[in-house]
Amino acid sequence: MVGAIAGLVGLGLGYLVRQILAERQGHTIEAKLNKLISDAKESAQKVVSKAQRDAQKILDEARGNEKERTELVLQQEKRLLKKEEDLETKETHISSREVELAERGKELSQLRENLEELTSQRVKELEKVSSLTVDMAKEELLREIEDSYRNELSERMMKLEQFGKDELDRKGRELVTLALQRYASAQTQEVTTSTVDLPNDEIKGRIIGKEGRNVRTLERLTGVDFIIDDTPESIVLSCFDPVRRHIAKVATEKLVQDGRIQPARIEEAVLKAKEEINEKIKEAGEAAVYDAGIVGLDPKLVWLLGRLRFRTSYGQNVLLHSLEVAHIAGALAAELGADIAVAKKGGLLHDIGKAVDHEVEGSHVDIGIKLLGKYGIAQAVVDAMKSHHEEYPYETLESRIVQAADAISASRPGARRDTVENYLHRLAELENVASGFPGIEKVYAIQAGREVRVFVAPEEIDDNAAKQLARDIANKIQAELKYPGEIKVTLIRETRITDYAR
Repeated sequence: MVGAIAGLVGLGLGYLVRQILAERQGHTIEAKLNKLISDAKESAQKVVSKAQRDAQKILDEARGNEKERTELVLQQEKRLLKKEEDLETKETHISSREVELAERGKELSQLRENLEELTSQRVKELEKVSSLTVDMAKEELLREIEDSYRNELSERMMKLEQFGKDELDRKGRELVTLALQRYASAQTQEVTTSTVDLPNDEIKGRIIGKEGRNVRTLERLTGVDFIIDDTPESIVLSCFDPVRRHIAKVATEKLVQDGRIQPARIEEAVLKAKEEINEKIKEAGEAAVYDAGIVGLDPKLVWLLGRLRFRTSYGQNVLLHSLEVAHIAGALAAELGADIAVAKKGGLLHDIGKAVDHEVEGSHVDIGIKLLGKYGIAQAVVDAMKSHHEEYPYETLESRIVQAADAISASRPGARRDTVENYLHRLAELENVASGFPGIEKVYAIQAGREVRVFVAPEEIDDNAAKQLARDIANKIQAELKYPGEIKVTLIRETRITDYAR
């Protein structure tokens, strides 16, 4: 019992103690919760206060910015109003100025009308007094001025012309000298017929063959006439085509060297000669193009250029002449600021038509234009080469350069040779053209036809007329005659007075 009672008492005490502890713990948690709530309220109050302060600050800044913008807008409005007032003032001033100008314009118109009327009355009075119209008076005045100042004007024109001529001559001599200095080559003359040397006259019989079959075979295969006459140890080959003539010469030399001359051997020799000449033509064209520094030409055009190696003009090799023109044209173009490549290419190809002018109708210039167009040569090059004989007008500076280079190459001493008949005929033509003018006493062609000296009658031709006469003679020579280079016309007017002392 005591134990049970003690147990019950212990349980009661334990329960009581637990209740006390639980009550204390409850007060403790409640206190913590209250504290947390209090802290939260305090924090919230701080946040709200800060937010209110920030909001107030933002609101104040916004009000300040709005005030500034309002003041700015007001200032702009004031400026605009001022500008409008200024514009209105200017418009009013302009309107008044326009009215004033209109009034002045009316006054000027009235004054002009009055002036024209007065001028017309003055002219009529002058015409009435002088019995001359305005045109007649003007013509009379101009005639008097012309008579008074004719000599003075003529002298001044002569001085200016002489000065310009001297300056142009000086520059021209410098350019030509420089071009020739940059390119100087020895000029060898070639004949237009070919001669084959024979070891003896007995070989002529073998060339002719039985009943002439060998020579007929040679003429048929080569297209060349074989002239076998009494000339010792030589035969002459005649043909208008220099390439065919050269093929015949090479083939004949091979046959003479071999000694076996018969139709079969002739065919073989002619075939080998054609192959050899074609190879030489190709090499000559390529060498000329390389020497001129030109690239990009069609191989067929290069081959045609090589054919000019066997063509001569007045004893001058056409290929060497073309190469010389290319170098001279390039030097002149460099000095004058023209296109050097176009000038050199135009100079090299200016006589390309001569390669086939025996086979195609037309002048070598027209043939050359067609060939260059066929093989895709630029139009600038065609324009540069087509005017070298003045058959076409000069279209570019390069065309004049090529023409000048062609004249320099053809007319320099030793470049070409001419027959005595042609030389004398040209001199006679020069003298006849110059002597066809009135007032001329004597005419002499000198300097191998490069200069014409004209002596005039001093009582018929005065100094002014002499100047015009020299120009007329030069123009007539240029229009009627064909010649390389230029011809100088020197007109001499001499007055001699003779008296005797007795």
